[in-house]
Amino acid sequence: MSAGRGEAVRTAFAAQARSCRDLGSELTARIVETLGTALQPGQGAVARRVLDWPGDPSSRGASVPLRLAGAIHAQVLQDRAPALAAAYAQGEAPAALLLETIAGQEADILTWLDRAPQTNEVGRAAALIAGARFALAQLDHPLPLALRELGASAGLNLNFPDYSIDFNGKVDSSALFTPDWRGALPPDIPLAAPDRRGVDLAPVDRGDPIRLRAYVWPDQPRRLARLDAALAHARTHPVLVDQGDAADWLEGTALANPGLLTLVYHTIAHQYFPPETQSRIARHMAATGAAATTETPLARLGMEADSIPGGAALVLDLWDGRHRRWHLGRADFHGRWIDWSPRPA
Repeated sequence: MSAGRGEAVRTAFAAQARSCRDLGSELTARIVETLGTALQPGQGAVARRVLDWPGDPSSRGASVPLRLAGAIHAQVLQDRAPALAAAYAQGEAPAALLLETIAGQEADILTWLDRAPQTNEVGRAAALIAGARFALAQLDHPLPLALRELGASAGLNLNFPDYSIDFNGKVDSSALFTPDWRGALPPDIPLAAPDRRGVDLAPVDRGDPIRLRAYVWPDQPRRLARLDAALAHARTHPVLVDQGDAADWLEGTALANPGLLTLVYHTIAHQYFPPETQSRIARHMAATGAAATTETPLARLGMEADSIPGGAALVLDLWDGRHRRWHLGRADFHGRWIDWSPRPA
C-alpha cells in the first residue's frame, strides 16, 4: 500500500461518516468511521483491496466506504454475523466484530466490493412525483407519461406514478412517502404512465432483495420499509430495465411518443456516467427536443448532486415546440425533505 493511496482511502471513510451523520444515520457513521481507522495493511485480502483502491474512493467516485459497509451489512442480513447483528441492534459497531466478520466472510465480501452501491432509493420518488406533476402543468393539457429512466437499478422508481405521498409530512400517514415539504405544494395532477422503461449498466435483480437491502443503512427502518413495499409492488407491477450504456440506450429508444409526455429522468446517477456518456445524453436530448411538439412533448428531470452542499438539485427541461428550464428546488438524497421553490433557469 502506498502512503498516498491509503491516506486517500481513509479520508474518503472520514468524509462518508460525516455524510452519514448529515443524512441521519449515526450507526452507519460509526461503522464507516471505525472501518476507516481499524483497517490496516496485513489484515488480509479485503483490507489490501480497500487500502490499495485505484482511482477515486470517495462518494464522488467508487464509494468504497459504502461498498464495504454494504458488504458487511449483507452478512448481517444473511445471519452470517450474529454477534455483529446484536451490536447493530444496540447502535454499536465494535471494531473487533467488524474485523471478525470481514475475516470470516472474506470471499463473499471481496465479491461485494466489485459492485457499486445500488439502493434504488425509492424515497427519491417523492421528488419525481412532484417534478412530473409540475411538468404536466406546463403543457396545454395534461398527458399520460412515457417514462425513460437512466440508471434505473432494479426499476423500482419506474413505478413512481403508483406510489402514494402525503405532502404534509405526517409520519403516521398510510402514504408510502411523507417528506418534510417546504414551500408551495406541486400541482395536484393525477399521474398515469402506460409506457415505462429503464436502463442500467448493471441492473439489479428484484428477485435478489439482499442486494438492495444491504445498502439501506441498518438504523433506518423507514427506508427499509419503503424498499420492501416497492419490491412487493413490483412483483405485481413488473417493469423492464435493459442492460446497457445510458447514452447508447437513449439514442436507440423512442422519445417522440404522440399523445404522451416522454419523461427522461435520473436520480443520483448522472455522476456515475462516463463524461462522454453525459455529453451524448445532453446532445441527444437537445436534438430530439428541438423536434418535439405539443403532441410529442419531451422532458428531462434530474435529481443530482451539485456544488452546493445539502441535498440534490432538482432541474427540469421541457421541450414542446420551445425549450424551457426550471430549477425546481432541492431534495434530501433519501427523500426525507424537499425544498420546493420552482423558478425559471
